[in-house]
Amino acid sequence: MQKRKKLEELLDVYAKEDIILAFSGGVDSTVLLKAACEKAKKHHRNVYAYTIHTVLHPMEELELTERMAREMGAIHRVVQVDELREAGIQNNPENRCYLCKKCMFTKVKHEAERLGITTILDGTNADDTKEYRPGIAALAELGIKSPLLIAGFSKAEVRALAADYHLEVSNRPAAPCMATRFPYGTTLNSDEMHKVEQMETKIRQLGFYNVRTRIHELLVRIEVDRKDIPCLLEKKEEVIRLAKSLGYDYVTVDLEGFRSGSQDIHVTK
Repeated sequence: MQKRKKLEELLDVYAKEDIILAFSGGVDSTVLLKAACEKAKKHHRNVYAYTIHTVLHPMEELELTERMAREMGAIHRVVQVDELREAGIQNNPENRCYLCKKCMFTKVKHEAERLGITTILDGTNADDTKEYRPGIAALAELGIKSPLLIAGFSKAEVRALAADYHLEVSNRPAAPCMATRFPYGTTLNSDEMHKVEQMETKIRQLGFYNVRTRIHELLVRIEVDRKDIPCLLEKKEEVIRLAKSLGYDYVTVDLEGFRSGSQDIHVTK
């Protein structure tokens, strides 16, 4: 495959020196870490897998990223970021993603400078450019390289490569930051985001793949894949009890089904 060849050629060049890779444990960064570690081993160099620990991402990711990085031969590090305070996004502005990425990757750049490393990679893919992702501009400003994007990989192609690599995350659903569950202009706090995380985790445990719980004050709008809506309605009593136990008065199902970026429909891109 031409794209895979291009990706491997890029990583072969980068891995001639030690590199840092922003590693979330999702399928994109895991594929990239696997390929980068193989090239680094060839050149007897190190790959530092930096996981950015924030209040906007599930806590459970840390154990997974540490284990996977170790198994692939990377050196795992964790960067702590309180992006609500440090990036100034408490009120969930429309450019939240830009401010957040700028804050997080500035910290990673400081780590790179400390280690004498000039190349930092992230797992942005070509599909990310089709949605409202202002954080991509922040990556470009900071000189972060996105090999999957450069090589033209779509999300589906990344998953196919993950399957070729026999990676356990090949079919793992995407897990964007918890701020995406709230309308722009909403005051964000860790307690509310933890409630969202609880609710989505428990709904997934009922047998659903893609799950988003979008919060509109006391109303929760649940998105699952459109084909799964009938199943969700069959389990409505359990879902209603769950939502009300977390403090929501109204529970709705979005009839359009799951779609990434549904809170962005009124954003001028």
